[in-house]
Amino acid sequence: MKVEIQSKKGLRTVLSVIVDKKTIQNKLEERLNELKKEVKLNGFRAGKVPTSVIKSQFGKSIYGEVIDKILRETSAQAIKEKKIKIAGQPKIDLKTFGEGKDLNYVLEIDSLPEITLKSFANYKATDYKIKIEDKIIEDKLKEISSRNKQFEDKKENQKAEKGDQIIFDYSANIDGDKFEGSEGKGVQIELGKDLFLKGFDEQLLDVKKGDIKKVNAVLPNNHPKKELANKKTEFECKILNVKFPKESKIDDDFAKVVGAKDLNDLKRLIEKQVAAQYTQALDSITKKEILDQIEKNHQLALPQNLIDQEVLMMTQTLKKEEKEKHKQNNEKIAKSRIKLGLILNEYGEKNDLNVSDEEIRSEIEKQIKSMPGQEKMVIEYYKKNPSASQSLKGSIYEEKIIKLIKTKIKLETKTIHTKEAEKIILKFNKSMTNSNNLKNTDSSNKNKAKSNKISKK
Repeated sequence: MKVEIQSKKGLRTVLSVIVDKKTIQNKLEERLNELKKEVKLNGFRAGKVPTSVIKSQFGKSIYGEVIDKILRETSAQAIKEKKIKIAGQPKIDLKTFGEGKDLNYVLEIDSLPEITLKSFANYKATDYKIKIEDKIIEDKLKEISSRNKQFEDKKENQKAEKGDQIIFDYSANIDGDKFEGSEGKGVQIELGKDLFLKGFDEQLLDVKKGDIKKVNAVLPNNHPKKELANKKTEFECKILNVKFPKESKIDDDFAKVVGAKDLNDLKRLIEKQVAAQYTQALDSITKKEILDQIEKNHQLALPQNLIDQEVLMMTQTLKKEEKEKHKQNNEKIAKSRIKLGLILNEYGEKNDLNVSDEEIRSEIEKQIKSMPGQEKMVIEYYKKNPSASQSLKGSIYEEKIIKLIKTKIKLETKTIHTKEAEKIILKFNKSMTNSNNLKNTDSSNKNKAKSNKISKK
């Protein structure tokens, strides 16, 4: 094989590759001998079909198969020989080929830029530590207590009030006719929450145990049976019991009921949960500070094919007119992503960073634990989507790189309370919206802190 650089302009290199006809002939004979053992034809014993017969029947397809294999092997070898770091799939242009001839082709390659990493010593960023106020923890405890209410029976002559729990059987009809799902047994509702059917609760105010109460309501517009949607329905309700909410004492016993070791442990869990919400958003702000400095202090030429691929991926769900409208902004964002990705990857390689299978499994386990009741769904998702695991690996790798960079820069640690954190996050998200001004693109909020409003629940 002979490899020559035909031209080199910027990041694009064109190689001329010649594979001599003797090499091709040897490969053809090797493949014919392999097929001789495999092919079964009428009139010949297995493994005894003459090479000439195989060639006459399958010659063209065998030649095509061999040439395809030679192209893959020799193009990879040529790239390795010229020490080119390829960006994307090279293009092959066949010049001359045919049985009894040399194979001559041109390989057009876009290469990755050479990256000279600058020192991070003068970079500055703020690492936020969040302080969760006692009031937030107390409010959260009350919310948990409210969601885990205990109810006690009312006396038989006591009427139901807002906040009470009603247990009832019902029989429903539409214009006097029964329908599928028109019977219900032991239904429990808390008056005032209006979770059963709109306006249903208020009609059960003042009922007592043993009462039979007729309630009129409209079935929801998203009813599973389309023919029943928005139908006016009469419910005859037999009140089995009326209960009042018992005030929950927030103590160690209560904490154990909701899965904690004791009250102090529950408070720690709440603090950790709320802090994690803020930390995720604040960390993305710190990360953006660092990435902006990296991008500003490194100049790179970028292969156009990578830019085109990134834009295509970003805009694949958009209509043609939307793509055209935001073409320049999309290309700008694509360049930024590619540039930062290349620089971070170079830094990761220079520092021998990698992500193990165990780290990926550990991260998936965290996701499973954070989604109680949906464990099977998460597991199935990663089983059926290998690309999801690869994407997760990329995220873990990037976070490891950012973590290492933080140890090299001037990182100011600042402890803040939740109100200050919310102001910082809001200000950041507003600045990102104003700078991007890409409301109609998939990438419009890519760099936003992950929570516009931090829930204290």
